[in-house]
Amino acid sequence: MRLFLLVAFVTMATADIFMTNPKGSNNRLNEQSNNRKNGNRLFDSQNNNKGGYNVGDRFAEKAGSDPSRQYQIQYFESGPTAAESSRLIVEWANQHGCGNRNRKSTCNIVIQYMCMNNGTDADYPRSQAATEQQSRGSYMRDGVTTDTQGYDKPRRSLKKESAKEFNDRTTKNLNTNVRYNRGLHESYQWYDMCRYREANQGLFRADQQLNNENVGYVPSHKTRQNPNGNRRGFECPEERDYYPYWAPTLQGPYDATAQRTAWLDAGYLGYDCKKVIKSSFNVKDKFRCVYKNSHRDYGRAINKENCETEGGEWIKFTSYLEVLEGVKSEDACKAKAAAAPRSRIVWAPLRSDATESKCIVKPPFPSCGVIPQTRVNHLGNSLSSQNNASRFTWDIPHFPSGDAKRCVIRVRYNISTSDYDPKATFADQNGDNSPITNNPVVNVFGNGKGLALAINTAQFGRTFQDRSHIFQVLPRLPGMAGKKIHNLNVRGQRGNIVQNYPSVEYDFVPDKITMTTDDLVHVQWAGINTNVPGRAGEGKDQTDRNNLLEMSGDPDTSYPFNLADAPWIKNIASVTEPKASGLDIAVALASSGYFCGKDGSSGTCPAGLSLDGNTREDLQKQLDNAPASYFGHVIRFKAPGQVYYLCTRNNNFTNRSQKGMIYITPPKSKN
Repeated sequence: MRLFLLVAFVTMATADIFMTNPKGSNNRLNEQSNNRKNGNRLFDSQNNNKGGYNVGDRFAEKAGSDPSRQYQIQYFESGPTAAESSRLIVEWANQHGCGNRNRKSTCNIVIQYMCMNNGTDADYPRSQAATEQQSRGSYMRDGVTTDTQGYDKPRRSLKKESAKEFNDRTTKNLNTNVRYNRGLHESYQWYDMCRYREANQGLFRADQQLNNENVGYVPSHKTRQNPNGNRRGFECPEERDYYPYWAPTLQGPYDATAQRTAWLDAGYLGYDCKKVIKSSFNVKDKFRCVYKNSHRDYGRAINKENCETEGGEWIKFTSYLEVLEGVKSEDACKAKAAAAPRSRIVWAPLRSDATESKCIVKPPFPSCGVIPQTRVNHLGNSLSSQNNASRFTWDIPHFPSGDAKRCVIRVRYNISTSDYDPKATFADQNGDNSPITNNPVVNVFGNGKGLALAINTAQFGRTFQDRSHIFQVLPRLPGMAGKKIHNLNVRGQRGNIVQNYPSVEYDFVPDKITMTTDDLVHVQWAGINTNVPGRAGEGKDQTDRNNLLEMSGDPDTSYPFNLADAPWIKNIASVTEPKASGLDIAVALASSGYFCGKDGSSGTCPAGLSLDGNTREDLQKQLDNAPASYFGHVIRFKAPGQVYYLCTRNNNFTNRSQKGMIYITPPKSKN
């Protein structure tokens, strides 16, 4: 069955990849060790155990077992027009090379995200009570323990699994095996669907043997790269390894309250991008076999013929960014579309067998981009990113509902050799016909004398990935109307370059912003109190701390202004705290939010939490008692100029530099 030529073309292998912004977890949570504790916690990274960043701490102490004390970084959404983007630098380093000038391998990069309604604290599962069964199996969360979610697989073939057996297994999984305190990205039902869905038999698997277990066929949780079907979180291995995936990646039945999305494509960096993204779920509806007369509506078939043979219906599903449930008519939906020209808003059914239409906000079209040029055997800067690591600028979507979202982003690094043509190599070249074999001996000397090659056919075509921790996307505030937002964050963690590798040391990202007076910049960082003990750094051991102060000299100097003398305090205003003075903003950024302002007279914060009226202990000089993470301010500049800034704690000449620059220009002419 030679299905999905495009999929076969982009199916490749990957090498180590580590995200630096947003900070990639590499499956870490809160462990205080060099290596992650559980590489199977949420997803299959294929990365080494050393690397990744812990989830943020909200306060100056470790979050421990209380998820409300974790810090999920918060970005504001883009606005309804193209001029109102909220720009986030997605940054990573990949090990084995990429780019047009790298002739040693072929590769592509896929950036994707998945979101759901953030809801309220009541939506976060806090126990194993039966009333929280649905949220335990679907609510996206970082968790507070490094254990992998539990799962009991089907014990009999799907045709023999009775309704009682299926229901009993589902109940046990959701009530006992899926734990409220463990992390979750993909939903329980998505993985259960993966265990039933047949693997695509048209794919090239070389000489890898995939067993059918006890269901009578090879399910889609087994792939050439993962022939044993090892489980990582609730990720489906086949969907992970192949792009664009042929089935809808919706995580379960549509839930009007949660509105969990599929994996949506932000960008594709690779060859033939315009051709590839035509098969993106953002753009193209996908089909799935629905078994309406069964105790479960999902099963084996992955094509229409087999689906109908098995008594199912071949149903078309559309992707969505969100659904405007409060909009009840086509005319009202068209009005929403006219008010948000950035968005693709349509009046349509969510699936082909639906009896009603809804006002659907379609995902934005994926961006096409050039593959960042990197060299092999190197985790460092890209040759095409101006002395930075590999980067992709993502316009965070606009959500017309005004609802806050919780999301996760992943970067997939797909790499292969040219020992076979991925456009023309299919299942008929599996097994004995495979052009590659495991660890072959090549008869280079003749007379039967040869040399062995280090070839693992499970890794010729390989996918690596890293994912962020959960982050939030917030609705815009009135003062952001018509404005572009630049997100200014901090990458890295405590430790010198050797201790951190393959993670990185502290720096601002981006460390150079050029903007106009019509733009905004959101200064924010996430830090932790769970670094590995004994690592190099300033202040209290194991802690990250950051701040931002205007420098009194050029970027190659080391001293900040006294806050009251800093020129920028006369030129800045806060959109998030409109009553704050420039000095209030400077005090808050300098203290990482320990002080909310100068003296409280502006009414922006309680006097007892201000610099002059503080009723708590004094701020420790290296910020030890300041919050590890800080939401910061969304800042507006009143006039053109430039600001050079630094972090007083971490900027340590010849050890590490943490400085940045903002250049503010007049607004562009609208004529």
